[in-house]
Amino acid sequence: MPKVTYVDHEGRASDVEVELGDNVMHGAVYNGIEGITGECGGGLSCATCHCYVDEDWVETVGGPSSQAEEELLEAVAAELRPGSRLCCQIEMTPALDGLVVHMPEHQF
Repeated sequence: MPKVTYVDHEGRASDVEVELGDNVMHGAVYNGIEGITGECGGGLSCATCHCYVDEDWVETVGGPSSQAEEELLEAVAAELRPGSRLCCQIEMTPALDGLVVHMPEHQF
């Protein structure tokens, strides 16, 4: 299974295996990674899975997958940066093995 490294706002990293076809949010929630709550369960209706895709991965992951994701990030997510994504919208593929995502200090 591909691995994702989740880095909290203080720089602590946790490596988690995430099944192909699942999303990065589930990888965090199912493995107790603090900083990603996914309150809507991946329904694209909150922003409590906001993350920053590591700059080395931004090109591979790409930007928001839909206008709905982009609008939700702009409306709800705290402190947008290049690489801001809702990790419920990042589906694991073999190309994402080793992905690194950083969590904001707060989710809103």
